[in-house]
Amino acid sequence: MLIPRVVGFKLTGSIPAGATATDVVLTITEQLRKHGVVGKFVEFYGEGVAAVPLANRATIGNMSPEFGSTAAMFPIDDVTLDYLRLTGRSDENVALVESYAKEQGLWHDPSREIKFSEYLGLDLSTVVPSISGPKRPQDRIELTDAKEQFRKDIHNYVAIEDGSVDESLDESFPASDAPSFTHADSHTTETSRVVSAANGAHGRPSNPVHIKTEDGREFELDHGAVSIASITSCTNTSNPSVMLAAALLARNAVDKGLTSKPWVKTSVAPGSKVVTDYYEKSGLTPYLEKLGFYIVGYGCATCIGNSGPLDAEISEAIQANDLSVTAVLSGNRNFEGRINPDVKMNYLASPPLVIAYALAGSMDFDFDTDSLGKDEAGNDVFLKDIWPNPVEVQQVIDSSIDKDMFARGYEGVFDGDARWKALDTPAGDTFAWDPNSTYVRKPPYFEGMKAQPEPVQDISGARVLLKLGDSVTTDHISPAGSFKSDTPAGQYLLANGVERKDFNS
Repeated sequence: MLIPRVVGFKLTGSIPAGATATDVVLTITEQLRKHGVVGKFVEFYGEGVAAVPLANRATIGNMSPEFGSTAAMFPIDDVTLDYLRLTGRSDENVALVESYAKEQGLWHDPSREIKFSEYLGLDLSTVVPSISGPKRPQDRIELTDAKEQFRKDIHNYVAIEDGSVDESLDESFPASDAPSFTHADSHTTETSRVVSAANGAHGRPSNPVHIKTEDGREFELDHGAVSIASITSCTNTSNPSVMLAAALLARNAVDKGLTSKPWVKTSVAPGSKVVTDYYEKSGLTPYLEKLGFYIVGYGCATCIGNSGPLDAEISEAIQANDLSVTAVLSGNRNFEGRINPDVKMNYLASPPLVIAYALAGSMDFDFDTDSLGKDEAGNDVFLKDIWPNPVEVQQVIDSSIDKDMFARGYEGVFDGDARWKALDTPAGDTFAWDPNSTYVRKPPYFEGMKAQPEPVQDISGARVLLKLGDSVTTDHISPAGSFKSDTPAGQYLLANGVERKDFNS
């Protein structure tokens, strides 16, 4: 048996104010991808472990597939036991976990130097607010550099016909930086009375498109517009520190008179119903909803392409004008085509930053220098003016989350709601194949298969199914995410009576 190499990842320091667990995850993902941990175990250790709350550890560990590692583990310590107590475990159960961990050598001792196959480390105090994108989780961008990086990346997603090259740069290209673009109609966005995603577009590709929706919204869409802003993911949404930070940021934004941009599709899809409980108890739900962040369900949603279609007028404008719009989500993966078929550029961010980008409405935005809007007194409002204080976040966590909340939330977790109970469950000892199913059909090679299968034979004359380059993951070749009506899958489902709104995989 081959024993996997174990990468020891030493944590020191503590997360600074302004940074979140998501920022730590994106920083670690970048480091581990650069180091190379495919087929390896990652084990976190060091004095900094004690400063990482258990929910943050879960957020980090859940990104193991994005690191490329086989597993990512934290040791057991008092923080672990405190979380077990908070989530309703009995004193006997907690005592058993502690005793077992210590007997097996799994209890964390920060002073102990452990022998690992390889070593890495991170001083948590150096972590800064970050996002990741536009197509890979490991492509971390510091928030202060996000606008500049977007302006570089957008050239990879926009045809040169969308604008003309600035003549002053054309003469020196390629010795200078890549040429910026201007659009013949870009000047109209500055004087337009409708809100526009093309404001401040000078120096980048711009193709503003005027849109008026059936419900009366009127605006201009452009390259870089944030078309989807979703607080999603099974881990980020189960982490109270970032979820309540997002809700407090929403409260502060509403109090300042800010609103989400009209072209942004917003949603919250928690991984646990406990999130709904502590939002209600803290009184923060109305603020999220005023910005359009309603709870749409629990579990996998936008991060697996289940955001639902964009508004018809927006989708048509994107397709007709080949706009490169963006999505910002607090999920784990942002691979091309995964989030929505209309969206080319996808970014990962913490839940509070998801809301911030919904307010900004564009990736072409510098949160340090660009105003999110004006308050009632006419003063510019910046992200720093609405970013929640970490002390207040912790106070809300302490006052809104308790042991009984978890006990109530999970006492009937296996019962299901009325819709689950109403599902038709076939009887019998074997699977009941549905010949009309568009999900699972009986494979033809099952026909005539005996209890004792025939010996495996050599395959000869087989054709290459896929020949792939670098950085192609199973996500790219798996039947996951949403798809359009004009694709082979879409045509097949339409022919079988499945409506467009019911497309999924």
